[in-house]
Amino acid sequence: MTYEDQLRIYTVLNAIPPGFVTSYGCVATLAQLPRGARQVGRLLSQLPAESTLPWHRVLRADGSIAFPLDSPSYRRQKQRLESEGVTVTQGRVDLSGFGWKG
Repeated sequence: MTYEDQLRIYTVLNAIPPGFVTSYGCVATLAQLPRGARQVGRLLSQLPAESTLPWHRVLRADGSIAFPLDSPSYRRQKQRLESEGVTVTQGRVDLSGFGWKG
């Protein structure tokens, strides 16, 4: 992945409004990386802990949180989403109500 690819991903992340979520695949498409969902996931997994990018607003295509239910990362993402008014039920967000497509 090039530096320009990373910048486009970061730009898309910053555009996701609070209270909404999108998928890894949607971020990739909007960043002009067709079929780049895994690249997006890899890049987000490498963000430093102090990053202010809204990584927590990116979910799997089915609206589920990608982390295991009992993990600290899952709890952190769920808490951040709920603090923005997003409803998380059994690890999943209803994309018809909270989804963002850019």
